Amino acid sequence: MSTLRVGLRCDAGPRRGVGHLVRCLALAEEFLARGADVTVFGTVERLDWATAELAARGIPLLPGPDSAADLVEAARRHHLDVLVLDSYELDPAGAGAVRAAGVHTLAIIDGDSRGQVADLYLDQNFGAELGSGAESPGLGPGARLPEPGSTAELPGRLLAGSGYALLRDAVISARPPVAPPATAVSRPRVLAFFGGTDAVGAAPVLTRVLAATGHPMDLTVIVGRPEIEAEVDDVAPGRGQIIRAVPPTTSLPALITEADLVVSAAGTSTWELCCLGASSALVCVVDNQRESYTRVVRHGLAAGLGELPELTAGGVAGRAARAAAARTLHGLLSSPQRRATLAARAWSTVDGQGRARVVDAVFDDRDLGRG
Repeated sequence: MSTLRVGLRCDAGPRRGVGHLVRCLALAEEFLARGADVTVFGTVERLDWATAELAARGIPLLPGPDSAADLVEAARRHHLDVLVLDSYELDPAGAGAVRAAGVHTLAIIDGDSRGQVADLYLDQNFGAELGSGAESPGLGPGARLPEPGSTAELPGRLLAGSGYALLRDAVISARPPVAPPATAVSRPRVLAFFGGTDAVGAAPVLTRVLAATGHPMDLTVIVGRPEIEAEVDDVAPGRGQIIRAVPPTTSLPALITEADLVVSAAGTSTWELCCLGASSALVCVVDNQRESYTRVVRHGLAAGLGELPELTAGGVAGRAARAAAARTLHGLLSSPQRRATLAARAWSTVDGQGRARVVDAVFDDRDLGRG
């Protein structure tokens, strides 16, 4: 049997963030573990740690074709059997063109397929399977079902829900065997991070909100850019508070498991937090996170701090939003039981086997001659 050749098309950078690359990296690790040859096509800007992650796994990074014709040409030149597309910016016609050229196509989406025509679709967001007729491995024990949402009719199979969450080796290996118990501490360890680059500048805003709780804490803030670090350094800690800014690190899973509370954006890292059993408070920082953020908060997998534009607003509305977020955080910092309840629900919902299920589906589809 010849080696399966897999291409993953995604981009990452200060404006785009790193979510697409991180979930493609998780999928790449699973394909590599099964003996496939993997290549990433795309642009990775000003993210040395991300390119180092690819290099450490022996994954080539080649320029990313954008147009449908260029995608087909790249797939043919590299003799790809499978192409994974994870981008909001590519020409939606590309998936169908590659599929018509005989390459099995997987489109990773977040609710909106953008009209792509693929063999397989993956929407790893919590509750995405309900009302869609999608295949789902089900939710974890004790998790309640969200209200059904509307999903457009798709020409290929849809793998939907957090049971398909794509998680890296580093996260899966750090998953605790049971949900973390309630632990009382006088000065909780807090970790705050907002994607690999914090493209929207959430870190300084939430650092100020955390300081405003007045609760003692040992706060570590991951900063992706020098200008963000400068703003965080300007935040004056309150009594009993320590604030330190650190650059992006490959040790993030360990930092998450060591923290008593994690404050983060409601992006792809949500599923890492759930898998690791983190007690989390999330912020919706961009519009395409809103639906997933709402579901996750509603069903008790994380606490909600609101949307970033509300927290940065001026006047009475902005002050009220920041005060509400500070009250939520104070409640979590002062209650081990609240933190443990969130952690248990999160841990039971994402089991770390999502990427294996996705790759199983790719192999099943190809064996059935659908590709």
